[in-house]
Amino acid sequence: MAVLALVVWPLPATQSVPELKGDAKRGAYLARLAGCVTCHTAPGGKPMSGGAALESKFGNFYAPNITPDAGYGIGRWTFQQFARAVRQGVSPDGESYYPAFPFEFYASLTDRDLADIWEALQAVPAVAAPSTPNAVKFPFNIRLGLKPWRSLFERVYTYKEDPSRSEAWNQGRYLVLGPTHCAACHSPRNLAGGLAPEGDLSGDPVMQDGGASPSITSHDLLANGWTKENLVSALKTGVLPDGDTLGGSMADVVHGSTRFLLSKHLDDMATYLLDIKD
Repeated sequence: MAVLALVVWPLPATQSVPELKGDAKRGAYLARLAGCVTCHTAPGGKPMSGGAALESKFGNFYAPNITPDAGYGIGRWTFQQFARAVRQGVSPDGESYYPAFPFEFYASLTDRDLADIWEALQAVPAVAAPSTPNAVKFPFNIRLGLKPWRSLFERVYTYKEDPSRSEAWNQGRYLVLGPTHCAACHSPRNLAGGLAPEGDLSGDPVMQDGGASPSITSHDLLANGWTKENLVSALKTGVLPDGDTLGGSMADVVHGSTRFLLSKHLDDMATYLLDIKD
């Protein structure tokens, strides 16, 4: 009976997304911004053909091949299947993705964002290489268990503009809590891997890979001497104000994502993170 209950446990209802004509150039930029390139490309590997291991206490997760190859990538997917996968964390065959894939944050992506990323992925050279299977420990390898997990712990980040704040602050909030998913690493998680209901950006003393992430709330950033200028510089170059360099997974973020971002977007993110008033 328990297995039957898990089988029939509902997943989020499919959200229909308008079939917009995408802009591949903008989509390629968004794929950088959102970390798609970093996660789905192994060191020395072909773009988007599958990533290196994302280590966690639950086992190792591997980002799959998302090139347009029909056999091993997403070449047979429809745009609607892609949109459901990215924003809702549900695969074309109806399985829930592990939250190692940050669909909770990608839920805030606009219809235009999705169309542009989709168009960009169609332009990536197809790679006929199988994805590395996840190596997840028992009982977490039982995907049916993700259904009740989502009911209990899933937090969907959706964007809502604050009309009392500046355009830069609102855009920064969208970027930080949406596509760049800073809160995925810089927020505490419970023993089940779910994001805590409170404490966004307050750091995680015990990350899934065994490391720790610092608090990046405005209070703590300001208390530690961060300014808009040196925060933007660190995200662009990976160099800290004292001359040291960012290490660990944050170095990967800079190398694969934030160093490519437009200065305006980095400025907006810093404006939000430091809670700079108008």
